[in-house]
Amino acid sequence: MASSQSRRELNQSESLLPCPFGSLALPLSDLDLRHTAYEIFVSACRTSAGSRPLTYTPQPQSQSPNGNGNGNGNSPSPSLQRSLTSAAAAAAASKVKKALGLKSKTKTPFHSPTKKPATLADLMRIHMSIPDHADARIRRGLLRIAASQLGRRLESMVLPLELLQQFKSSDFPDPQEYHSWRTRNLTMLQAGLLLHPFIPLHPSDPSAHRLTQILRTATHTPLETGRNTESMQLLRTAVLSLATRSFDGSASDSCHWADGSPLNLYIYQKLLESCFEIGDDGSLIDEVDELLELIKKTWTILGVTQIYHNLCFTWVLFNQYVTTAQVDTDLLLAADALLAEVAKDAKTNKDPVYCQILSSTLSSIMGWAEKRLLAYHEAFNATNIEAMQCIVSLGVCSAQILVEDISHEYRRRRKGETDVARSTIDTYIRSSLRTAFAQRMEEVDLNRRSGNKYQNTPTTPILSILAKDIGDLAKKEKDLFSPIFKKWHPLAAGVAVATLHSCYGNELKQFISGLAELTADSVQVLKSADKLEKDLVSIAVEDSVDSEDGGKGLIREMLPYEAELAIANLVRDWIKTRVDRLKDWVDRNLEQETWNPGANRANCAPSAVEVLRIIDETLDAYFQLPIPMHRALLPDLTLGLDRSLQHYASKAKSGCGTRSTFIPAIPALTRCEVGSKLWKKKEKLTQTPPRRRSQVGSMNGRDSLSLPQLCTRMNTIYHIRTELENLEKKIKTCLRNVENAHADITDGLDIKFELSLSSCQEGIQTLCETTAYKVVFHDMSHVLWESLYLGDTASNRIDSFIKELDPTLEVISGTVHNRVRNRVITALMKAAFDGFLLVLLAGGPQRAFTCQDSQILEEDFKSLKALFLADGDGLPDEVVEKASSQAKNVLTLFRADSETLVERYKRMVTEAFGSAVKSRFPLPPTTGNWSPNEANTLLRVLCYRNDKAATRFLKKTYNLPKKL
Repeated sequence: MASSQSRRELNQSESLLPCPFGSLALPLSDLDLRHTAYEIFVSACRTSAGSRPLTYTPQPQSQSPNGNGNGNGNSPSPSLQRSLTSAAAAAAASKVKKALGLKSKTKTPFHSPTKKPATLADLMRIHMSIPDHADARIRRGLLRIAASQLGRRLESMVLPLELLQQFKSSDFPDPQEYHSWRTRNLTMLQAGLLLHPFIPLHPSDPSAHRLTQILRTATHTPLETGRNTESMQLLRTAVLSLATRSFDGSASDSCHWADGSPLNLYIYQKLLESCFEIGDDGSLIDEVDELLELIKKTWTILGVTQIYHNLCFTWVLFNQYVTTAQVDTDLLLAADALLAEVAKDAKTNKDPVYCQILSSTLSSIMGWAEKRLLAYHEAFNATNIEAMQCIVSLGVCSAQILVEDISHEYRRRRKGETDVARSTIDTYIRSSLRTAFAQRMEEVDLNRRSGNKYQNTPTTPILSILAKDIGDLAKKEKDLFSPIFKKWHPLAAGVAVATLHSCYGNELKQFISGLAELTADSVQVLKSADKLEKDLVSIAVEDSVDSEDGGKGLIREMLPYEAELAIANLVRDWIKTRVDRLKDWVDRNLEQETWNPGANRANCAPSAVEVLRIIDETLDAYFQLPIPMHRALLPDLTLGLDRSLQHYASKAKSGCGTRSTFIPAIPALTRCEVGSKLWKKKEKLTQTPPRRRSQVGSMNGRDSLSLPQLCTRMNTIYHIRTELENLEKKIKTCLRNVENAHADITDGLDIKFELSLSSCQEGIQTLCETTAYKVVFHDMSHVLWESLYLGDTASNRIDSFIKELDPTLEVISGTVHNRVRNRVITALMKAAFDGFLLVLLAGGPQRAFTCQDSQILEEDFKSLKALFLADGDGLPDEVVEKASSQAKNVLTLFRADSETLVERYKRMVTEAFGSAVKSRFPLPPTTGNWSPNEANTLLRVLCYRNDKAATRFLKKTYNLPKKL
């Protein structure tokens, strides 16, 4: 709020405005101009018309307006001597005040130290501060002039010259006054005839040179006045030679000595200034109508016309308001009303002199107005809003006249393209609000640091406080100032809020650019900015309802703060920081994880418990953020956490390998060498089945892949899998709490940890298979791949394998979570049957089977099934049957004789390869999908068949070797 002190300082600094009429370039004081003006006024009023000659009318002492008159004769002009009592009675009907939009006020007490004026003559003398003795001397001089020059008109005389002729030093109370009087009159002659003549002088005019010389001499040798001396005769000749010039070069009956610009306006201004009360407010007197009628009698001498009167009176009214403490707004109202007449005059009068004075006067008025209106928040409030209305009108009207009626550029190019009033108001609004905004910023910062105003909220960010202050300022603008401006600018309130929006936006932009992280202060600022923007836009929209474009132009000017976007970006940064930190934590801790099954009750890794705790804390921290868009940004958070858990699950199973990691390499096809069993036993000692090199790393790596550790990994991933649902429930609960809403806040909200769910499911499946095939093909390879049916089928049966598999099942049952246990055992069962088939179909040349061995194989197959059925306590029958079906089907081939197998094989190859079979049977590829209906499976049964028919067919058809 603008302080009264700042307004007072502004008023005091401009209590005296420079006169806009131009420089006189002479040392003529205000007193000099008043005395000359009064002399012209009195002389003009002693004749009723410009063409009437002066008459000698001495006044009795008892009727003298100044109380010092001498002589006898008729009374002076009735209008000049009119009683103020009768004038006051007619004040209520003042035409001048009515025309200026003023109402008659109760007459203020007369504060002059002299006696109360009784007539208009007394009133004029007192208001112009003319001493009684000076007034008496003037009237006496005029009587002498009239007596000596009967029949001469006033305009045919040069009044200063005539007065110099009439008085000598003895007519003055002291030499100093006489000297000042003489100097004033001589200076007035210089001003009116040499410096500011009505008709421009030629540089070589001899009369001008003579007068200049006379006046220069008078400064060294005082001119003797009051006598018909030679020096006075020379002065008269030079003065009249210049004063009687005409435009056509001939001598004129009229004298021009006070009608040159700007001298005439300076003198006329002093006359008009007498129309105001003597006092603090300086309002127009009630007798203004009659006084102005008398003042108009001077127009002939001063060369004043109605348009000059309008312009000069406008300035006087305005200047009177400025110099009288700016208390009487009626003076502004009157100046504004008269300026409307000046605007009409400006459109019809293009005289260069008039236009120059008009431009200077309006520039002065507009300059004064702009100093207030360009920062009207400092200068005005509810107590002086009436004055502001007038000042705005003066400023706008002045600008319109200057641009539309004086500016050549406007007339030549831009007429019709520029709305001067609207542009001016636009400038006022934007300038003042920018200034007000800067002041609010400074005040907020100062008050916050000093604790004067915001001591109860020491932590409130400056921009939050500023946002509230700017909101209050916008409301004040809309309610107090915009209704005034709307007369000239239909979108005044819109322009105001657009300006404030831009100012605050600049500060907010810098604030946002400096934000590195989400804090309570930053969120508070952005929320305050968002509220401010909504309030400002609301005012702009409301103000633009009736505009042509609906205010779209202004709304486009108000570039969105995007405070919510800024908050969202900060929250996303916050989320990213937390998620990145969590990922780093996962990487660092999983490298050190020992996967000890006894670490906790759940037999899972401590790192899993910790990572879930961190996620839980992250969710709590997120919902504690003071932001308005928890729901909107929730997908970003859940996706980040989802990826973190996905990363954990992937890391937990990484490095463990897959089922193919542990399956031994399938040896090349060979045929059996039919011979004694003793040879086979000997061969066993020299040749062992090829072993597949482990792909799971060094010995240290395999140490971390022990069965308990693999079980712990499965438990860990399963534990995370089970907690996903709890996380989803927690998120929904927190969202309802933070939004203070019911269940419907989460309707349509899809909160799913799909990535981690999929990764957990895949991880458990992979670990189940990896564990199963590692146990079967790596941990138990000595009883399976390196022993089962090796050399002699009946001597190396499956009992050893089953015996070692049993404690493995116990470890799994005692370690793995019961919801995962059957999946692991099922995978182990599948691996066991796969190992069983791999021994039968790809066990290398050290293994060979006869048709009679099929019974042993089927018995071992049943024993393996029984292990997993466990007399009803193991896996369900249907699961075991499904897992063993492939082995069961393949075993039927081992019962068939070789000739039958050869014929079936030939038929299958012929059907598969067609015409290619004519020359040679192609070798069917190894797919690993063992089946009695698959050619490669039949071929492998023949390769391991210990009889001559099979060996002969393989030798003839493929020339397979007996050894690797």
